[in-house]
Amino acid sequence: MTENTSHAYTADAIGVLEGLEAVRKRPAMYIGDTGIRGLHHLVYEVVDNSVDEVMAGFGDTIQVTIHIDNSVTVIDNGRGIPVDPMKDGTHKGKSALEVVMTVLHAGGKFNHSVYKVSGGLHGVGVSCVNALSKWLEVEVKRDEKIYYMAFERGKTSTPLEVRGKAKGTGTRVTFLPDPDIFEEVVFQSEILINRLRELAFLNAGLKIIFTDERNDEPSITLQYKGGLEEFVKHLNKGKEPIHSKPIFISKSKEDIQVEVALQYVKTYYEQVISFANNIHTPGGGTHITGFRSALTRSITDWIDKNNLNKKKNFSVTGDDTREGLTAVVSIRHPNPQFEGQTKDKLGNSEVQGLVNSIVYSALQEFFEQNPR
Repeated sequence: MTENTSHAYTADAIGVLEGLEAVRKRPAMYIGDTGIRGLHHLVYEVVDNSVDEVMAGFGDTIQVTIHIDNSVTVIDNGRGIPVDPMKDGTHKGKSALEVVMTVLHAGGKFNHSVYKVSGGLHGVGVSCVNALSKWLEVEVKRDEKIYYMAFERGKTSTPLEVRGKAKGTGTRVTFLPDPDIFEEVVFQSEILINRLRELAFLNAGLKIIFTDERNDEPSITLQYKGGLEEFVKHLNKGKEPIHSKPIFISKSKEDIQVEVALQYVKTYYEQVISFANNIHTPGGGTHITGFRSALTRSITDWIDKNNLNKKKNFSVTGDDTREGLTAVVSIRHPNPQFEGQTKDKLGNSEVQGLVNSIVYSALQEFFEQNPR
């Protein structure tokens, strides 16, 4: 028989976590874990907001700095987080900046009139970073003014104030992870650089400047005007390409943008990396299924169309078409659905046919123009 641990299961026994207390109580639910991976996810959440601005057509430069005390600053030249009072709802009268910083799931990502596409796997926003930081400061340049707020463990310590006149627009966020939450609070620059490099490849022309003040190394500038084509060349560094220039495909349809870059090299294995809204999808998903199907179909159709297998003495499988292949597949979707326990697989069913169609048509056109 189960032991009776409580005689009075009443309303008094129901606990309610207010505000950001839920994040501090169960951080792994919001950022995955409280180890090295979760620690670096804090930076990604802030950077994702800046990248969303770039994808929406505002701003082109993001600066990421690790300071000597292991705090991190992220600066962008986007529009700046709004500071005007909320006009309705639960938070009516509060500054939009305070709401964004202190309320879960608050921000422009949930309104497609602001961001048609946004990144961030967990979608909890910068308020989660605020909750899990010992302290956080935010400075906004907007409407020719510099606005400032400060927080301690998710709670406002300095209310919104004007600190001077501003030239241009943008947002600066500086935070120190809370050692009471994280097992480790020392950032690893290589982990951050690898992710920032991915973002620079995925967003052609975006400039990301990374600085680590804990050492004497110079700042690193990550900017790739060639986007995915340069990404594929980077992956193929040291390998012998079969064709010098990667094939690049880019097309938007039904509010979904598809970008693919591929190149064959003299190896026996394939390397295909996929992303959805800048989020790495190592589990693949419908975008990869559509891509692989289109690749196999386009190659086998070209062989048949040009009578390259007259004697029918060989058959081409999907594995054959991917031998020596390096490819990056990136899609942007207004409502991505991620599957699997670690949310590493794209599940949108409509994406498979759309990617299949776009890639097949583009490859057929490429083969026609490059018969050899």
